[in-house]
Formats: sequence, structure tokens, C-alpha cells
Amino acid sequence: MNILVTGGAGFIGSHTVVALTEAGFRPIILDDFSNSEKSVLDGLEQITGSKPTTYAENCHNRETLRRIFKEEKIEGVIHFAAFKAVGESMQKPLEYYDNNLGSLIVLLQTMLECGVSNLIFSSSCTVYGEPDELPVTEKTPVKPASSVYGNTKQIGEEILHDTIEAGNALKIISLRYFNPIGAHPSAAIGELPRGVPSNLVPFMIQTAAGLRESLTIFGDDYPTPDGTCIRDYIHVLDLAEAHVAALQFLLKKDVSGYYDIFNVGTGRGASVMELIKSFEQVAGVPLNYKLGPRRSGDVTAVYADVQKCTEQLGWKAKRSMQDALADAWRWQLAITAQR
Repeated sequence: MNILVTGGAGFIGSHTVVALTEAGFRPIILDDFSNSEKSVLDGLEQITGSKPTTYAENCHNRETLRRIFKEEKIEGVIHFAAFKAVGESMQKPLEYYDNNLGSLIVLLQTMLECGVSNLIFSSSCTVYGEPDELPVTEKTPVKPASSVYGNTKQIGEEILHDTIEAGNALKIISLRYFNPIGAHPSAAIGELPRGVPSNLVPFMIQTAAGLRESLTIFGDDYPTPDGTCIRDYIHVLDLAEAHVAALQFLLKKDVSGYYDIFNVGTGRGASVMELIKSFEQVAGVPLNYKLGPRRSGDVTAVYADVQKCTEQLGWKAKRSMQDALADAWRWQLAITAQR
């Protein structure tokens, strides 16, 4: 079965391509490589034994989508392609709305036109904002987004909901995932940010590898046990396997219109300081870090209730935070050695 993976050369997308292949699907990558590297394709070939069919084009282009749907006989789509830098989204709001929402609308219209009914949408726990209660369930109120990026995820979910409510014959799942970290254990693919990393773990491992002078912890005065923010860190391979489980669930669902939302996390919160100490223990190296003021937009704590995902999709995270950190460090050492 042929599955289109938009943004399939990115961090989560590439690991999902591996999980799809291992589950017996044939993933087709659509990625314009504006925020990813073509070397990822070599890593995928190393892991899976074959280089996936890849279209180096933009999924905002209707003619491109029509051609791929026809040529590859696509039966489902996993949609990762989106701009994702929170800070940049505040500086370039129109670019983010045009790319993240415009491409989603074009994708939905083309799916309907071409008779492709199954879609997994990459959403985010950012839709919950600063939750009133923990852990957050799928019924936890969605609060006003603190960034343009977060708002594109909220509006994206609304577009999907309204599309189904209008009676369109699509089956759609939005996966609200938490903080993906780690890399493939082979160290053939991993998180490869361009420029200065905006996520904690790649910045941390680059600091440990001597590529950054030090890591700043933004705020140590939060109302948490050690004063640092709490997040739900999930191994990217577990997250990738959740996409496969969601796709298999949709394929078995014998309805003409369906939409639902699932949290994807570990169900456990860990503080920034806990993450750092765990990394030092796993890697066996001290980390040069310093304390800084709170960063605007950061919530105090958020972690998932994953009962719905476990019961309905039959999925549960299997790997520990320590596993993810060990894999991320192995990946960093491998790419450092190549330079």
C-alpha cells in the first residue's frame, strides 16, 4: 500500500518512513528540502535496504499532488510538511499561515478530487497552552495559542473538523504529540537542525560535543519540584510507530467520514533539569549549562494522558527517556565524526 509522507525527509517524517516500511507499507516522500537534507535519503537506504521514492517538490502545489496521487496510486497521506520554528513564526506570520494552512487546504481539496480518503495530521500539544489540570486529555480545553506556529496547528485542526462536518468522505486523525527526542539506534538518521537549534535536546548534545559554548536553562523559578519546566519527552521511534498505528486504525474503519484527535506522549513529565542530569549519566560527559531568565511563551508543565491512544489505537510508548538520549548522543557523535 502506497502512503504519501509530506515532509518525509524531516526529523519525525524520516523515522515514520522507517516505521511504515517495517510495517509493510510503501512510503512515498514529498519534501522540498527547505528544512531538511538530502543526505537523509542515504540514511533511510542504509536502514531499510532501499532508497524511498522521493519527490523534491512542494506540497503546496496542486498539480504536483495530482501527479503523485495518479502516478503512485496513493491510498493514504501522513502530513508533516510545515514550517515549525516558534520564534520565526512570530516574525513571519504571513509565511507561516500561507505555508502551513494553505498547503493543508490544497492537500484536502486534492485528496477529495483524487479519491484519497485517509489522512494523519501532524498536530501538537501546544494547542493546550498552560493547562489547568495535568495530565492533559483530549478533552482538555484548547487555549489561545502563544505563537503563530501554535495557531496554525489549532486552525489546522479546525479546518479538518469542519471538512468532515460538511459531509466529505475523508477519514482523518490528528495526532497531538508532545516533545519528540532521540534518533534511530543505527545513527543513520536523527534530528538535524539547520543553524542554531531551537529545541532543547539538539542544542544540549551539540553543547556536549563542543559545538556550542554552553546551554542556557530558561528559568529555574517555576512552581515545579526543581524549578524548571516539565515536558513529556517521547522517543521519535515511538512517535513514528504511533503514526503507523493510527494509519492502520483508519484503514480498518468502514465509514465515509471520520475525524478524531489523539494525544501521543509517554504519560510522564520530566523537568529540564532531570533531562540534563539523565543525559550526563547516559553520555558519561558533564554538560556546560547556565541558568537564565524565563523565556516568553514557555508553559510551566504539560504532559499527556495517553489512555485513549492506548485503548483505541493499541499503541503505547515502549522506550525510555534514557533510551532516547543515548540514541540522540550516538547520532551526534556519528555526524560530528563525519565533519
